[in-house]
Amino acid sequence: MAKFFIDRPIFAWVIALFVMVLGAISITQLPIAQYPSVAPPTIVLSATYPGASAQTLEDAVLSVIEREMNGSPGLAYMESVAQANGTGSITLSFEPGTNDDLAQVDVQNRLSRATPRLPTTVVQQGVRVDKSRSNFLLFTVLSSSDPNFDITALSDYASRNVLPELQRLPGIGQVQLFGAERAMRVWIEPAKLQSYNLSPADVASAIAQQNAQVSAGSLGDLPLASGQTMSATVVVPGQISTVEQFGNVTLRANADGSTVRLKDVARVELGAQSYATAARLNGKPAAGMGVQLSPSGNALAAAKAVRDRMTELEHYFPPGVSWAIPYDSSDFVRISITEVVKTLFEAIALVFLVMFLFLQNWRYTVIPTIVVPVALLGTFAALLAFGMSINVLTMFGMVLVIGI
Repeated sequence: MAKFFIDRPIFAWVIALFVMVLGAISITQLPIAQYPSVAPPTIVLSATYPGASAQTLEDAVLSVIEREMNGSPGLAYMESVAQANGTGSITLSFEPGTNDDLAQVDVQNRLSRATPRLPTTVVQQGVRVDKSRSNFLLFTVLSSSDPNFDITALSDYASRNVLPELQRLPGIGQVQLFGAERAMRVWIEPAKLQSYNLSPADVASAIAQQNAQVSAGSLGDLPLASGQTMSATVVVPGQISTVEQFGNVTLRANADGSTVRLKDVARVELGAQSYATAARLNGKPAAGMGVQLSPSGNALAAAKAVRDRMTELEHYFPPGVSWAIPYDSSDFVRISITEVVKTLFEAIALVFLVMFLFLQNWRYTVIPTIVVPVALLGTFAALLAFGMSINVLTMFGMVLVIGI
């Protein structure tokens, strides 16, 4: 084989150039991470049942979904967590080598079979199916120097204007908001409710019936009557949106003409959807967002994309609102890869010196040294073919190979 390439140097150069080009292209396609992804593929299902206890959530929601997930191809085990604030999750772990895209499709198909048996409130809230890594890539935080812009308004702004922008970035698997959107809060006073002989179920039923979007139809629609010259759509303001409107919701109408309204038995205010989580930056309230990488995402590229997008959105922030990234794991990844690359070049230089020391000939030393970058670039092509990534371990392996 050696004689074949010695007699055909041009053919050898063509193959070397082909390997180098293929390796250079592979470097741009390979994901970059701190360590290789050795954990099995995981799919996370998140459900919300407002007002339910952990036991109710487990019995009515999580256990129903778990029964349908049994038998999914490649499923190794599952883990469910039910919390007292009405939120729960099921983590499905699949065997190593399972295609996570196909696994997610199968999970969604099985979830559709369980959806009709779930409580109506859970179906309205929706069950999320996410495919992302369990650890956080970075945290981005919004804070405000304006005291009138409270934490609820800050979280609501982040949920509506910042969170969707980050979720659309390439390589991002999931973005979690450590805060809550604005919501109409109804704080029932049990003593007053009992004095009117009402129950919390009556309150919930009245709000649901009187806060509905109604399709009222139209006037003068086809087929037109004789002499009809116009048609109009009837618009009925069915949904209520202010504190006063919610307070005037009728709970009961008595025979004597008196009525019991929601404001008579409860305190209605515009507050946060949930008070379970909170974030602080340097001791001050803030709205935090945790960014998780997708299984095939590039840590460095995703972190850079988040910073670039936040810089673009900064121009549209309300006065006094600023952003910061207090934690970014890609910095350590970047430093680690840089140090390993530096060690790689040091190893190449040492190999060159050792070969020259023993061969005592520049020509005999330069020729094998040229082989080193060709072999390294070919290695990157092999990493892409085998589904690996550029990480500390693969780069360290290259350093050892050069030394050998």
